[in-house]
Amino acid sequence: MNLEDILKDSNYKLSQFTSEEIEQLEQSITTKETKKGIVPYTVCLVRQKAIKLTPEEVIRQLYLRVLSDRFHYPLSRIQVEYGVNFGREVKRADIVIMDKDRPNTVYMVVEVKKPKLKDGKNQLRSYCNATGAPIAIWTNGEQISY
Repeated sequence: MNLEDILKDSNYKLSQFTSEEIEQLEQSITTKETKKGIVPYTVCLVRQKAIKLTPEEVIRQLYLRVLSDRFHYPLSRIQVEYGVNFGREVKRADIVIMDKDRPNTVYMVVEVKKPKLKDGKNQLRSYCNATGAPIAIWTNGEQISY
């Protein structure tokens, strides 16, 4: 199974990733037989456990590789599905990078959830306001916005 198969019915794209990054993720895919058919999985770079490869998860795993390999952020500073408090409500940011000198402080928030820029940027803005993160990135695998 390849990433194009997983993304075929979504608005996510792979154009911002290198062929090496795509190939690395494709080589890590395992499958499980379920009642709904064959389901792709991979081991998350950060969580170190098997996770279902949905279209959103494909982009998240590829972007984790970008953050680690291209930009040299240590995986120990990266968290996935990070809880962000909005009063009594807790929402989850797709990826956060913690501050190098203050490990309990969010340095960067990355949102890969929404295929449409406007939806994702509004969500990202609220996460930055709630965490105080100075850097925010939105991507759908094709477009990127800072």
